[in-house]
Amino acid sequence: MAGIWAQVALVFALALVASVIAHRYRFSTALVEIVVGMVAGSALGALGYYGAFSVQEPWVKAFAGIGAILLTFLAGAELDPDVFKMKWREAAAIGAASFLLPAIGCWAAAHYLLDWESAPALLAGIALAATSVAVVYTVMMEYGFNRVEYGKTILAACFITDLGTVITLGLVFAPFTWKTLAFVLALGGAFVGLPKITPRAYAIFGGKPSEFEAKFLLFCLMGLGALAVWAGSEAVLPAYLIGMALAGSVGRDAALVKRLRAITIGLLTPFYFVRAGYFVSIPTVLMAPFGVVALLIVEIGAKIVSVYPVARAFNAPHKDAMYTTLLMASGLTFGTISALFGLSNKIIDDAQYSTLVAAIIGTALLPTLIANKFYLPRHLLPKDEAALHTPAHQAEVEEALEDSEIRS
Repeated sequence: MAGIWAQVALVFALALVASVIAHRYRFSTALVEIVVGMVAGSALGALGYYGAFSVQEPWVKAFAGIGAILLTFLAGAELDPDVFKMKWREAAAIGAASFLLPAIGCWAAAHYLLDWESAPALLAGIALAATSVAVVYTVMMEYGFNRVEYGKTILAACFITDLGTVITLGLVFAPFTWKTLAFVLALGGAFVGLPKITPRAYAIFGGKPSEFEAKFLLFCLMGLGALAVWAGSEAVLPAYLIGMALAGSVGRDAALVKRLRAITIGLLTPFYFVRAGYFVSIPTVLMAPFGVVALLIVEIGAKIVSVYPVARAFNAPHKDAMYTTLLMASGLTFGTISALFGLSNKIIDDAQYSTLVAAIIGTALLPTLIANKFYLPRHLLPKDEAALHTPAHQAEVEEALEDSEIRS
């Protein structure tokens, strides 16, 4: 057990470093955790200690997986049903645009520029077209956008994009069996039944120190996740749908959401984000950068060409439309899941997997950093007291203090 505790300490040490850097330079903590994981993995690998963090151990996968599931659930739970009904056309249009053209463009880049065969190229197109709910939701939460209409619309669009990713991946590569049918029926039953059962169960058993509410949600999410894996899908898939279904009840329980966030962000997501970065060998990418750069440029370019005009068509100003576009270009969760699916089923080889994952992580970093640096729509930020901890507000306070010092 000493080795396991040491690895847990390593992950939280890296997460603390990431938190300090994120606070100092006003970056998203999730993105900095990925970069710190990349640097740590490459540094330890160069010193011959890459195994200091056993990224493939079942317990590490479990922590990272639960973190991704809960983060995705929280993103779905924060979708305001009223906002979704009002903005569903915009969300659907942006989400569909974010998937279709980028998938085709990245497939073409992998097939014609990198000379990948049809199946690996198609997998690359599907993986790179995905938008990471985990990354986008973390950014939304840190800046406070998750509580305003603008941010909730973006999260709804992310759902449409990732739904396209999951459906296409399943139709193209995963055989439809009776297990798949059983999973779909169970998920449909949970989507319809849980909004009715959950409020009643909470009214009877909730509000106690036993934290019945959190245990009930974890049971539902883990149970459906296990069923998804049994059916040949991914455990994170049901989380967003269940989050959406419970947005009218769980999503409006501020105290419960706060407790779930503390568990998710404080304990679990460092394993997910640090592990995602740890997989990427910086020296390997630097030795053969063309594939990574080509896929990254094509993905971002395709997202801009497809999403920006749609956002503008819904009367978004230039700055807001660019921010939306760049966030929709941020990949990670379903992209890495798709890449790992391809590697496990021998659709892609190790070299193609490394190139694809490096490009996906690049999409999690570059578009979001550019968006927050140059296109952050400050006029849409919440102005109430709950937003005082956000990076954007801190930046405004610091700028105001600097101006007052100069004037004095």
